[in-house]
Amino acid sequence: MSEQEIFGKGTWIDKLAHELLEREKTLGRSLELLRVESGLGASGVPHIGSLGDAVRAYGVKLALENYGFKSELIAYSDDLDGLRKIPEGFPDDLEKHIAKPVSLIPDPYGCHESYGMHMSSILLDGLDKMGIKYEFRRAKDTYKNGLLKDQIHTILQNSAKIGDKISELVGQEKYQKFLPYFPVCSNCDRLYTAEAFEYLENEKKVRYKCHDTEISSKMIKGCGHDGEADITKDLGKLAWKVEFAARWAAFDIRFEAYGKDIMDSVKVNDWVSDEILNFPPPHHVKYEMFLDKGGKKISKSLGNVVTGQKWMEFGSPKSILLLLYKRITGARELGFEDIPSLMNEYNELEDIFFGKIKVDNEAKLIKSKGLYEYVNLLNPPKQPSIHVNYRLLVELAKMFKENRTERVMKKLLDYGVIKNPDPQIEKLIELAGNFADEFDQQEKVQVDMDESAKKVLKLLVDALNAEDEPEDIQNTIYQIAKSNGVEPKDFFRILYQIILGTSRGPKIGPLITDIGRKKVAKTVSEYI
Repeated sequence: MSEQEIFGKGTWIDKLAHELLEREKTLGRSLELLRVESGLGASGVPHIGSLGDAVRAYGVKLALENYGFKSELIAYSDDLDGLRKIPEGFPDDLEKHIAKPVSLIPDPYGCHESYGMHMSSILLDGLDKMGIKYEFRRAKDTYKNGLLKDQIHTILQNSAKIGDKISELVGQEKYQKFLPYFPVCSNCDRLYTAEAFEYLENEKKVRYKCHDTEISSKMIKGCGHDGEADITKDLGKLAWKVEFAARWAAFDIRFEAYGKDIMDSVKVNDWVSDEILNFPPPHHVKYEMFLDKGGKKISKSLGNVVTGQKWMEFGSPKSILLLLYKRITGARELGFEDIPSLMNEYNELEDIFFGKIKVDNEAKLIKSKGLYEYVNLLNPPKQPSIHVNYRLLVELAKMFKENRTERVMKKLLDYGVIKNPDPQIEKLIELAGNFADEFDQQEKVQVDMDESAKKVLKLLVDALNAEDEPEDIQNTIYQIAKSNGVEPKDFFRILYQIILGTSRGPKIGPLITDIGRKKVAKTVSEYI
């Protein structure tokens, strides 16, 4: 397929949906309803990456609908998963519940029916705030109501064959000895300690023994109980190596993305789905994990979590959607310091969409407009919002603690950035104010400049740091640039990029005076 070929609205989302449709037509399956799925982990605090799985699946749903097909997103909470470790910041008292399904663990904060629902609710709240529509399903109900019983039966009938294939595909030999099914021990409520070793086909029961097992490099004591569990009604769950396949077949799933960290599980599940359950696995796309600014994977248990709720204290829901819809491939370092540039980038996309910024490249224009539409969940506004540079708002918010909204609004009016006060701007000031209060400095932006520009920057820093304040900073900047062979308009642009992360802004002299000349000098000196 040609890279230059444009599908739908020109984004990777449209291309994925097109590939999915072509595959489904080749398979000859019904196109009446195309279900996409996202798995929601319920064992740790949901972060931006957890949200991303569901948001991207929803994008594919929207693209399928845009192509004229009915689609829906299943948001599946794996709340029968066992607790492997206590997330950072949670009570140590949870230690006694290690290896129990998270839906059977009490909510340590007492606001939900279980620990699992507490975690799921955080993620669902994030999806709701972003306008994502989904059908919520829980593992606990799915297994309790026997929705996977036929798939479990078939998988356990073929457990020897599956165990050999798992060993061949990923080198894991565990399931050559045990069944790929974990009953919940009826004596101690633990999941991973109860290892099933025999399937009684006629009775649809597994025999198991609860014994010591290693979880996250820690030995967990089993209670020694010998038991039987009915796969149609007793609590238990399939191992990850086969469970996706069972869900895909039972729910008729046609698309599911997956993270790089579960590649092996997906490889095995695809084979199980195809060869054991006779259900062609869904169309996939693999995405890289988000990393923190230190290059570590963002993890629920490590405590370096960037949650959607925290993000929305500083940025709009659309800034998260933009982050997730921009692209899907490649690992990305992520932190709250990315919010200012994403807030400004959304404004730029909106200007392109409404024709305020001209884009000569047709493919780029289509893609930019398409991205803007997906960030607005294919329901773009009829007219653009009022734009104010987010970094400018942060700098102004730092100046005022008392009556911040009114005083920042007045500055915006004085600068001529806005014509009238507006509730939209009040909300932006609130977000930028939260950001200013939480973080000392903004992310350093990339600025292209030659040696002569750096020399002029050095002279400006000296002037701003001088004992006597220049009478007219605007004119001082102009004269320093002109006297040293740098075009003033180019130099002003460099300063705007350093201070505001954009190529233009309010009159620079008064802005520097308001921010504080020595503070600006310190910022500028970092670029020399």
